[in-house]
Amino acid sequence: MSSVDVLVLGFANLVADGISMGFGDYLSSSTEKEMASKERDVTQWEVDNHGLSQITNLVKRYQELGMDPQDANMVVEIFSKYKNIMVDEKMMGQKGIMPPDQEEKPWKSGLVTFTSFLLFGCAPLLSFIILIPFTNNDTIKFIGACILSVLALTLLGLAKAKISGGSYTLSALMTVSNGVIAAAVAYAIGWSLRNLAGLEEP
Repeated sequence: MSSVDVLVLGFANLVADGISMGFGDYLSSSTEKEMASKERDVTQWEVDNHGLSQITNLVKRYQELGMDPQDANMVVEIFSKYKNIMVDEKMMGQKGIMPPDQEEKPWKSGLVTFTSFLLFGCAPLLSFIILIPFTNNDTIKFIGACILSVLALTLLGLAKAKISGGSYTLSALMTVSNGVIAAAVAYAIGWSLRNLAGLEEP
């Protein structure tokens, strides 16, 4: 397969996968937000129509967590004066659901995922683009693609550690290891299909 074929097929696959990942993130974020909004409406109805029982349940929960009965009653009494806060507290504390963020835009999450996928996913292809004017050796281009892929994965791991506050070294190693394993599996499958299943080029 020529370098041009690699670039064409690689870029087409990259865009297709990016669209799939971005749209999947959009659907996931939209569904999560919609479910949280519906659950908040249910919780709001419960607080409005069964306020006393909801207060009692919340007091019991705080006591189960180790809070003194008097303190639990005082805290819930304060919450009961602010229904929005009480609704959010019940959602998080009793149902384990985060209140919906009205400023969250699912399409932005999808766009960020799509863009990030393209930026980091194009690293292997850059090797072929950069080296085309200098060499026709596919082995050199392949090695260059591997090096750029490792660099991209390292940057991704460092960015992950920066956001999460974890170890930079461990995060980079884990990210690179994950990429190497995934690439090795893909290569093994491709090699098997080509050599064992009789899919050699004519």
